[in-house]
Amino acid sequence: MMGVRDIGQSLEQWQMEEKDLQRRMILAPTPRERERWYAMLMLAQGKTAGDTAEALDRDPHIIGRWAAAFGEGGPRALIFEQSGGSPLALEPAQQEELKGAVEQLLSASGLDLANWNWKAVHQFILERFESSISRSSCLNYLHQLGFVFKRPQKRLVKADEKKRDTFVAEYAALWEEAQRVGARIFFVDEAHFRADAELRRKWVLKGKPALVDSSRPKYGEKASYYSAVCLKTGEVEWMGLEGNSNSGTSVAFLEQLRGRHSGRLNVIWGNAPTHRGEASRENLRTPDLDLRLVNLPGYSPDFNADEAIWGWAREEATGNLCLGTREAVQERVGGFLPGLANRLDEVRQRCRTVLPSKAEALLRDFQPDSRRPANAHPTLALV
Repeated sequence: MMGVRDIGQSLEQWQMEEKDLQRRMILAPTPRERERWYAMLMLAQGKTAGDTAEALDRDPHIIGRWAAAFGEGGPRALIFEQSGGSPLALEPAQQEELKGAVEQLLSASGLDLANWNWKAVHQFILERFESSISRSSCLNYLHQLGFVFKRPQKRLVKADEKKRDTFVAEYAALWEEAQRVGARIFFVDEAHFRADAELRRKWVLKGKPALVDSSRPKYGEKASYYSAVCLKTGEVEWMGLEGNSNSGTSVAFLEQLRGRHSGRLNVIWGNAPTHRGEASRENLRTPDLDLRLVNLPGYSPDFNADEAIWGWAREEATGNLCLGTREAVQERVGGFLPGLANRLDEVRQRCRTVLPSKAEALLRDFQPDSRRPANAHPTLALV
């Protein structure tokens, strides 16, 4: 099966770039052809055939065949031509009604199901049009109507968008100031790793169940950590905890961070109670501390670059493993975190969030001739 490296060779052979794939996808005359160009674009961006197949709800071998055809025949090999077959079960107007239904919540369509999938499409067509079609036909309709299969992300409805937008502007000012004076910005977070198996996706043979053994260790068998990541340098600092986090442990981690990095430090973290308290206020009164604490807006984990460190650790160190004891968890996580010092580029890539992207867009729109004096930049409150 053709992989990412082969796609790169194919692009070079046919004198194309990623932007050409994107243009072909946008201008494709049919949903089927658009789907094929989208698959090539995902592969060119580093996605595996498995990830691409999952996103498009296709078999990985089909993705491989498309990629192989593209390598051998170039763009013409991805042209989709209708090969005949039985007439469509749905009229164009019915297809439009189906498309409108899928774009809404299932409940709005009167179906007592949890989510849209081929079974929901089958039931909708059966109830609305009194027509029964196969699973493959249901999936074909979804593809023809321009739908792709994606894992959803949570949209935190309690987040205050005005406060988030304000924070983007504040972060842009903070980043500019850090560039000017040579300061560092660290994103900080803490996490718990439990000894029971944390389920992650895994490859299994088709038709076989995906199972992970578990001895059901006690809930208290866990290891807790702080970590901090600098998006500019890729540096990661971390500290293990003996018990639960609190104001005192938060200060201990800040002292570790301050002791290992000279110059001005800006620490961005969440609004957890462990980040406040008398111990934190006393630490901020330390003479010549030169450390600024910045609270993220509420319900904004997507702004915290350090969140990616914990997902990464679960992916490589603890995922799908029932480790049984706290000591075993510490051994696995404690073996993973130090190794990040040799993976700085990967840290920067994995930990980049929407926050710097939004800030960069804001700075691009900020006209130099209307820039306020340096002493008028927005400031971030100390906590």
